[in-house]
Amino acid sequence: MKTGKNNPFKGRQFTAEIILWAVRWYLQFPISYRDLECMFSDRGVQVDHTTLFRWIQAYAPELEKRVRPHLRMTTGPWRVDETYIRVKGEWVYLYCAVDAAGQTIDFLLSVKRDATAAKRFFRKALKQSHTVRPRTITVDKNAAYPVATKAMKRAGEIWRFAKLRQLKFLNNIVEQDHRRIKCPVRPGLGFKSFVSASQTIAGYEAVAMIRKGQVLNAPANDMRAQRNFIAALLGVAA
Repeated sequence: MKTGKNNPFKGRQFTAEIILWAVRWYLQFPISYRDLECMFSDRGVQVDHTTLFRWIQAYAPELEKRVRPHLRMTTGPWRVDETYIRVKGEWVYLYCAVDAAGQTIDFLLSVKRDATAAKRFFRKALKQSHTVRPRTITVDKNAAYPVATKAMKRAGEIWRFAKLRQLKFLNNIVEQDHRRIKCPVRPGLGFKSFVSASQTIAGYEAVAMIRKGQVLNAPANDMRAQRNFIAALLGVAA
């Protein structure tokens, strides 16, 4: 395991290997923190569900940050959609964009679903190193998208010849991606704060990108390679 400032596990009571098991299992499978507590207890490791929650809050966004430089380049067409996530009893919006092959371009959790939120999401996506400027952007009938893209074209942020298509039936591929994220969310019965939701979803999305084969050395169907890749990202011997 790495030492110094690059070691995110320094000072923890449990070993990096145990923490990494928890992070990988929780972000990959639809289980609750109490389920995970029982799984560790079955293996002779006593760790409270509140500790597991703190681990996810610490390492899920760290994993997402570290995986970004390793992602394959996406293609030009964008498929964009948003879905609902419950946070503290209220609905917020998870924006997501994928390319024609289903590779994740980017995601954003937003309190509002309007042109300002759409522009913020597009700007975030355009900043990613694995993203190319879109030739087409396929969205649903949300009236905020035409407003956002017109403003961004005028500002030179989006190619002025990029085509916006409001055709919901073409967005099945991104709707499937939403199901990939909603499945592990359900056992937790929603999030208690916007910050914890954002940090946990960052981890879900990072693992989803790895499992979709968006990393060169971690093929989509090779769980062992994915495990080793995540361990190496966080400086742990697999």
